[in-house]
Amino acid sequence: MPSSPRRQRTTPEPGHSPPKVADLIQPGPEETGSALSATDHEEQPSGVSRRGILAGIGGAVALGSVASSEVFAQPASAAPPDGRAPRDPRVEALLRRMTVPEKLGQLQLVRDPDVAKSFLAKGSLGGVFNIVGAAALNDLQRIAVEQTRLGIPLIFGLDIIHGYTTNVPIPLAQGASFDPTITEDGAATAASEARRSGIHWTYAPMMDVSHEPRWGRIAEGNGEDPYLVSRFAVAATRGFQGDDIAAPDRLAACAKHYVAYGQPEGGRDYNTADMSIQRLHNLYLPPFQAAVEAGVATVMVSFNALNGEPGHANRYTLRDVLKGRYGFDGFVVSDSRAIGELIVHGLAADGAGAATAGLTAGVDMEMTTTNYTDFGQQLLARHQITQAQLDDAVRRILLIKFRLGLFEHPYVDASGEVTAPSAQTRAVARRVAGRCMVLLKNDGVLPLATSTGRIAVIGPLGQATYDLNGTWTGRGTGSATTPPVTVVDGIKAASAATVTFTKGCEVNGADTSGLAAAQDAARAADVAVLVLGESADLSGEAAARSVIDLPGVQQQLVAAIKDTGTPFVVVLVNGRPLTIPYLHDNAPAVLEAWAPGLEGGNAVADVLFGTVNPGGKLPVTFPRAVGQVPIYYNHDNTGRPGDPNVHNTSKYLDLPIGPLYEFGYGLSYTTFRISQLRLSSTRLRRNGSLKVTVNVANTGSRDGDEVVQLYLHDPVASLVQPVRRLRGFQRVTLRAGESRDLTFTLTTDDVGFYDNDAEFRVEPGTIEVYVGTSSAATLTSTFEVV
Repeated sequence: MPSSPRRQRTTPEPGHSPPKVADLIQPGPEETGSALSATDHEEQPSGVSRRGILAGIGGAVALGSVASSEVFAQPASAAPPDGRAPRDPRVEALLRRMTVPEKLGQLQLVRDPDVAKSFLAKGSLGGVFNIVGAAALNDLQRIAVEQTRLGIPLIFGLDIIHGYTTNVPIPLAQGASFDPTITEDGAATAASEARRSGIHWTYAPMMDVSHEPRWGRIAEGNGEDPYLVSRFAVAATRGFQGDDIAAPDRLAACAKHYVAYGQPEGGRDYNTADMSIQRLHNLYLPPFQAAVEAGVATVMVSFNALNGEPGHANRYTLRDVLKGRYGFDGFVVSDSRAIGELIVHGLAADGAGAATAGLTAGVDMEMTTTNYTDFGQQLLARHQITQAQLDDAVRRILLIKFRLGLFEHPYVDASGEVTAPSAQTRAVARRVAGRCMVLLKNDGVLPLATSTGRIAVIGPLGQATYDLNGTWTGRGTGSATTPPVTVVDGIKAASAATVTFTKGCEVNGADTSGLAAAQDAARAADVAVLVLGESADLSGEAAARSVIDLPGVQQQLVAAIKDTGTPFVVVLVNGRPLTIPYLHDNAPAVLEAWAPGLEGGNAVADVLFGTVNPGGKLPVTFPRAVGQVPIYYNHDNTGRPGDPNVHNTSKYLDLPIGPLYEFGYGLSYTTFRISQLRLSSTRLRRNGSLKVTVNVANTGSRDGDEVVQLYLHDPVASLVQPVRRLRGFQRVTLRAGESRDLTFTLTTDDVGFYDNDAEFRVEPGTIEVYVGTSSAATLTSTFEVV
């Protein structure tokens, strides 16, 4: 995969002179390590057959040997077809100088500075993560660059999921925008803040497709659809990395979690996933392929076992697919302690076995645990790992370090460290948050008039600060000290109303003693704004919930406010889909704000008062009850699809058919009409394309945004196809009364699918097209694949 030319930076931190690259890569007589020679070959799996998923770690398929000189002749940025890392002259020269212990040290990633110093004292360490502060990072880097034999710089990583000092909304909320540009902008903002503060590498974006709202980490991904998630994965990769990851405002991105982590049994984090090959390739792998094609620098493996093989020991997904089929040329990092956890999984008997499994599968860098460095030399001596495998892993890590410009510019100017958001980054956060909100219901209460006299803000999250950031925040120095704008403060700033606040209840408590005071506040107001949902700790890693209703007694609070007769609006702050049929039936208006980030209160007020007309759409299905889970729009039809009038069909006796709110659903303060569907051709040929055009009109009295969505259905295929597949979307802003034609281009990539041999099939036949404003679109036409 071609990559952009890399700019070199040569300005070191004042007072420090890093070694010159030429000095680092000159061979010396004392070095005893060896690079891969023309006769030192590793057996590698080839192709993408089902064997890799089902076989154990020893079930490799031999691949024809490729001599070192033959591989070296390829462009340095192109991954060879055998899945080995590309050759870069700088890397090759340095690799020849390295001893085996120095090579093993490059495979180690630690989080404790004292542990880091102990590794550096022994001569080598790959990187450090979760340490912030430019001065502390420079101190560690100085030891690596100036006090080790080869002076190889460290890579510094950090979980920067949706902001460093400036937190934008959680990724699930970003998916609701159906606007990948806001993710690119938010990632670019985070990259600039973090790189100026000494960080080189972020463990984002997360691109786990998930149909599991009980799973807390659904908050970190962009939703349930592989096409939607792929678009956002590419946008985040571009935002973090730009055209050159060596630039002073860019980071190396990390595609995670590879793969199928988002579908754990029971919704419990870290739990097993089990699925067919076709399901893996059609639903869960596409975002990773898209990220690799976009040039993502690194990939992180998932904690879960897939079809009986832990991700960190899965040669099929790592070597056959990622490094082989996709041609990924960066490095693969484990998740924290996950190599050691291969013992707990039951795949390895001890640390040596865990290291063997991880390295032979294709995990290049070990995070936290130290099995590679502890056992690597003995594993080489016993031929349980090969020199080629070790060199390939080291080669990949060094290549990313060179691409980051760390050899030329290992230090950061500590005076430029970012410790607080700026007016500019706050403006980005506010705009992004406004575009992510989804109006679920509105019986005419919204938008509120700025002339409203008395507003009662009620609910446990009305004056929340850090809970508005949601999960995975507080990692950057500023995000831990700069509280978000509260909803109360946002409303006060947006209107001249008299604004009161009454908590009413806790987020997740059983105490109802505050309900009476909340009722009194509502009765004294012209309108009540109830701010409800989840605190930040109720979603994210290890935050699975077996019931996804409003926590605690919040629903009772809603009922109490309803009884007052005062008009009210519910604002939801949450990190997952919730089961809220009571709100749908009883609240006059419901606004899904998600965890909106640093400028959350202002952004909520922008939407409540109509300064921003909500245009977001749901990136995940909202179930009626947790018993429907998993429920998602792109399901199979079955031989007996649900029919309320026919007993023996696929449905629940105690629930209506379908979700509460479908994928792609969202309202506006204006109205839209989608019409005039036409196709440029009724036939789609192999390697050809056709265009689908529709007219979208704003038929209301306000300017606003609509997301026009295109879905396909293949009604007859060799493998049963989903009832709908999203294959295009465009978010468009229209003035009141304005109309516009939108065009989508379809190719055979859009109508094909993977079979259970992981082969991509394009079959002749009729394809149904649906265009509309959600996955329930009804405007339809057909064309033939020939």
